[in-house]
Amino acid sequence: MIESMQCSKCRRDAVIYQRYSGLHLCEQHFNRDFEAKAKRAIRDHRWIVSGDTVAVALSGGRGSSAVLYFLHRLLHERRDVRLMAITVDEGIAGYRGPAQARSIAESIGVPRVTASFREEYGITFDEMRSRKGTNLSCSCRGVLRRALLDRLACENGVTKFACGSSLDDGARSVLECVLRGDADRLIRPEQEAVPRIRPFMYIPEPEVTLYASLHVEGFGLADCPCVEDPLREDVRRILDDYTSRHPATKYSLVNLGEALREPAAEESRVCERCGE
Repeated sequence: MIESMQCSKCRRDAVIYQRYSGLHLCEQHFNRDFEAKAKRAIRDHRWIVSGDTVAVALSGGRGSSAVLYFLHRLLHERRDVRLMAITVDEGIAGYRGPAQARSIAESIGVPRVTASFREEYGITFDEMRSRKGTNLSCSCRGVLRRALLDRLACENGVTKFACGSSLDDGARSVLECVLRGDADRLIRPEQEAVPRIRPFMYIPEPEVTLYASLHVEGFGLADCPCVEDPLREDVRRILDDYTSRHPATKYSLVNLGEALREPAAEESRVCERCGE
């Protein structure tokens, strides 16, 4: 028999090995480490302030479920910040139905509002795809979903949208921009009607999945069945393979994206006498 690995901090059985830190962590110390990273991201970016109403775009997937649970733990005793969930039913058969999101929000104890493509636009995504094809429909889907989320946010006084995006999501986004030559998206800050915050931006995707599995029942693990982007899949595979040999790669890419989106520094000053 092979003995289970023990936590590097307390000798309990470990639930995860962090290759980048060299630590085995039990459930208790994993939760502490995970939540400390998310809190640090919020604090460093000054993402949540008194008077905010924070909404999670709750799809029922691991990222949005995990961030809803985490923010409820973080904010439930604060009277100066309000937390809610917003769910948009896009009408994709067999993928993250509204009942799944409703069950998760109720189990955590967070108020929720809903809307659907059918009610708002008179058509579901599946119907759009049957008429327009997958690629065009996916582009329209993102625009329509964001517009509907922003409208619901404004109607409910939302000041920040919290996303469950992980370190892997951020790193892949930066690398995709590089490979597509999309300099504009890479260097310009995002312009959004309601600012987005990403508490898990420095946390690897497997850790987000583990955190969700420890605290939330009934979330979905499946990726969207409609995505057909060969470059995205190539980037995922290449990045995971390279990171297996160089564990800091994804952190470096996320930090690069952050640095490029910062406001440009003032032009260098020159000597008034010689011009150097």
